[in-house]
Amino acid sequence: MLSRIAVLVSGGGTNLEHLLLAQEAGRIPHGKIVLTVSDNPGAYALKRAENHGIPGVCVPKKGVPQAEFEAALSKELAACRADMVILAGFLAILSPEFVRQWPDRILNIHPSLIPSFCGKGYYGLKVHEAALTRGVKVTGATVHFVNEIPDGGRILLQKAVDILPGDTPEVLQRRVMEQAEWVLLPQAAELVAAQIAKEKERVQ
Repeated sequence: MLSRIAVLVSGGGTNLEHLLLAQEAGRIPHGKIVLTVSDNPGAYALKRAENHGIPGVCVPKKGVPQAEFEAALSKELAACRADMVILAGFLAILSPEFVRQWPDRILNIHPSLIPSFCGKGYYGLKVHEAALTRGVKVTGATVHFVNEIPDGGRILLQKAVDILPGDTPEVLQRRVMEQAEWVLLPQAAELVAAQIAKEKERVQ
């Protein structure tokens, strides 16, 4: 029995693309991506989903009260009967009340080795800029469960990536994506999907 996966995105969707490629290559055998949701109507990730035959919807966040936004998001997740949610570059903040409804069912990817360079203000290139400014020699990416405590959540997988002389934030960002994010996220999706699938089989 397959676990039904919804992927939430805000931008270009490169992590989504690699989840879809992994699924098509059979590397997520216990899961099936059934929906892509973006809070940004202009997100190219929705086009990526369409290119792979995956339904995509926009649930706008800008100018919408949090409760209204999350109610609309919950409606879409219920409609596709999602078992788990993957935040793949999803920039909208989810409330503790929303997260509480998905215990150990929401995965997030962060472009650093948590607890380094995480928390408020650390996203996208800002993470890599901070790593270079601090002068660390190793960075990486982390997949973690999202819980109701801000910046909290149990770490599921991490992978280190070397910082090289002459790196710019953009070059480092690309290396972290290629060597860590695009590797870890499908692995994490399969780990959680397999666990959910087992639980679903026990219930039946």
